Amino acid sequence: MCCILWYHKMTAIEVQGNPQIPRPHRSMGLLNNIKFFVLCHGMLQLAQLLVSGYLKGSITTIEKRYGFSSQKSGLLAAFNEVGNIILIVFVSFFGSRVHRPRCIGIGAMIASVGVFLIALPHFISEKYMYTDFNSNTKDNSSGLCQSLNPEEEFNQTCDQEKNDSHLGVYPVLLLGQLLLGIGGVPIQPFGISYIDDYAEKRNSPFYLGILFAITVIGPAFGFMMSSALLRFYVDIDKVSSEYKDLNNEDPRWVGAWWLGFLMAATLLLLTSLPYLFFPRKMSREEIIEALAEPSIEKIIEDKEPKTDMMEEVSLTEFLKSFPKIVMRTLRNPTYLLVVLAQVNLAAMVAGLATFMGKFIEKQFAQTASFSNLMMGGLNVPSAMLGIMAGGVILRKLGLTVRSSAAMCTVAVFISIMFAIPLLFIGCPTQSVSGINYNISSHQCSNACSCSDEAFNPVCGSDGVEFRSPCHAGCKTKIPNKEKVLNYKDCECVASTGSPGFALPGPCGNGCNNRLIPFMILSSITCFVASLSHTTSFMMILRTVTPEDKSFALGIQFMLFRVLAFLPAPVLYGRAIDTACVLWGKKCNKITSCRYYDLDLFRHRFLGLQIFFIFGGFVCFFLSFMVLRRTNSTQEQNEKMNNQEMKEAKQMISSSNGH
Repeated sequence: MCCILWYHKMTAIEVQGNPQIPRPHRSMGLLNNIKFFVLCHGMLQLAQLLVSGYLKGSITTIEKRYGFSSQKSGLLAAFNEVGNIILIVFVSFFGSRVHRPRCIGIGAMIASVGVFLIALPHFISEKYMYTDFNSNTKDNSSGLCQSLNPEEEFNQTCDQEKNDSHLGVYPVLLLGQLLLGIGGVPIQPFGISYIDDYAEKRNSPFYLGILFAITVIGPAFGFMMSSALLRFYVDIDKVSSEYKDLNNEDPRWVGAWWLGFLMAATLLLLTSLPYLFFPRKMSREEIIEALAEPSIEKIIEDKEPKTDMMEEVSLTEFLKSFPKIVMRTLRNPTYLLVVLAQVNLAAMVAGLATFMGKFIEKQFAQTASFSNLMMGGLNVPSAMLGIMAGGVILRKLGLTVRSSAAMCTVAVFISIMFAIPLLFIGCPTQSVSGINYNISSHQCSNACSCSDEAFNPVCGSDGVEFRSPCHAGCKTKIPNKEKVLNYKDCECVASTGSPGFALPGPCGNGCNNRLIPFMILSSITCFVASLSHTTSFMMILRTVTPEDKSFALGIQFMLFRVLAFLPAPVLYGRAIDTACVLWGKKCNKITSCRYYDLDLFRHRFLGLQIFFIFGGFVCFFLSFMVLRRTNSTQEQNEKMNNQEMKEAKQMISSSNGH
């Protein structure tokens, strides 16, 4: 409503100041204005990318809630790309042949249905159960050392709650992601082409710049929103006081991951509605510099022949010619090398965006909420500034294609120099009894009949962490209202004289002070690597023929999805899983990882980052060498031609002299 009032106010001012301007017809006014379309499209893209950022920020929480491995989480995060890959070819063909605004609106509605589906598992699942969940008794001592076998209690829990795998949670999440990807296919290409067709030439770059800025701001908002909502308990709508013994710093805590998806899906649905009413063809925006204005009919007539020419090619002919165009484009060595460099950097970004929050959470013993705050507040803005700075440098210096390749090579090389020290900035794995410290300690807790499924970390007075008070041999607890202050009579805690005690919560690794230098170096790496973003795009546009530009960009984004956005999160997730030293169990089934070898986690996770950056460096360097060789060959040919012309002139002059 505010947008409509703003538009009518601006229209009234323009009409009063310019008598020659005809008043817009009501049916052709607001919805026939490209500025209003840009405003709506900015809001729609913000909602779409908000979902993307929020999913990345909450993926590890979903992993913990439903017991997924990191590899499965990576596949879930990347599965929306499957829908994109399936339909991207048809979108590049249909272009102006369809009602683009209506296709955008319908696609956004499909995407909103997909986001609602992602939130659905919360409502079809039972309450989240954890060790010491106080649901039946006020004095629940299931986490303590008992002489009785607690397996009956766990079996009752499994019977009562119906294991989440039987509810088909993972397929529902995948289906939601698939619909999100399918619905999002027409949003950006149709929106950009529609704006470029009907915006004034001088305004078009400004409008597109706004949309490209939103592509970076949207995920940042998503991370920030996940940071805020994960502070609320997952079952805040189902329970009232049973979870009061937990806080968001407890390793058993699961935040309200589903809440953000409901909000984002609602926003996506609302922003899709105006597109159902935009016209198929809009009067082209004009800047008033003369008294005579071309009529709307003439503008539409001028644009129709182009559409007719496009429509002469059938879908069958397009599909037949598509492989030839692809091969012709890929035979361009500079284009191929630059795209491969971008694919390497895109794979790095896809993996880091999905799991950097988890890395910060595990490596530096931070909450999921704080980790997402770091991502949305530091890493994403650093990348945005790098993209903007690269564009400014390109514009100010007026770089040639060869100079652009040199700039990209240098920028990526410098980012490698900043990324390598990250391998050594981290925390050691905390001492956990029975896992990486005092492996035979399980004999101490044998009499307690501790369940392998119990997970309620406590820190012994000797500085060693235990999986639960039971594994520490603790027999009593000292409560304070709804929380436990201390566990006593812990037989497995090393102490002189009387049995030791244990405090609730993990021991931590005591190196939180390393987080700040890590985030600074990581942000600098993102900034410097992002300097090559705009420059490499311009290299692609300048090294392909004008008639193949749109196809070259389409092939580029398709390769991004096939080679980077889809496989990279799965590869990163697999690397993280190999660093796990203790997998969780629930109802005798393996769930998510409880403890990681943090050194192995850091080396493999950041090692992949450096590997992809180095791959980008190699490809940019090879593209520079190819361009250098091409330029030198051209210079030699020019010299040879000049020399032949000189010799020919000398022969002509000598013959004339004779």
